[in-house]
Amino acid sequence: MALLETVSVVEALAQRLREQVLDGAIPAGSVVPETEIAAEFGVSRPTAKSAITMLVQAGLLRRDAHRSAYVPTLDREDVLDVYRVRIPLEVEVVRTLAAKATVTPAVEEAVRDFGRLPDDVSASRFIAADLRFHRALVEQYGSPRLKAVYESLLGEIHLCMIQTRSELGRERLAREHAAVVDAIQAGDVEAAAAAIRAHLEGACSTLADAIARSGTAPA
Repeated sequence: MALLETVSVVEALAQRLREQVLDGAIPAGSVVPETEIAAEFGVSRPTAKSAITMLVQAGLLRRDAHRSAYVPTLDREDVLDVYRVRIPLEVEVVRTLAAKATVTPAVEEAVRDFGRLPDDVSASRFIAADLRFHRALVEQYGSPRLKAVYESLLGEIHLCMIQTRSELGRERLAREHAAVVDAIQAGDVEAAAAAIRAHLEGACSTLADAIARSGTAPA
């Protein structure tokens, strides 16, 4: 029986399930029944249900009426739709930061740490480091509402990346992150907006094309 460190039991269970989904240990298309989760982790069924509901709300699981939750198998349109929402948000963030010509130490640290990732880094660590950079920009923007909207997208953004198993390229992304930060620090609003747009549109195209070639996200 797997043991949980308690924050609250529901939160701890939700975090464990989140890690398993985002690491691909619970792959796309997998059903996540409340009874099985309760038995595996030694918790009550209502606790399992609450944890699963948290992941549904985060976009990591879906649940149809009268059926168990499951890990969605994203398709090309899912990727395009997520990025239709993501790109305008991040362009607004970067334009605003560039107008102030500064980034926080958290942004600079995220850029440095991403550039230091080893060549054999795991997919989950690679994705987490990439998203850490983007979250740091959103955090610096300082809008609780925009942050909440962005956080609601992160689960599906991560799923897009992990389900395609697509190699976005560490060196390429490191260069693009650095270009965004350089433009922000230079106070060049238009260059910064163009850099983040090109960065995200390139990622969207790579991920969407990977799913289109496979016909479905990997199981």
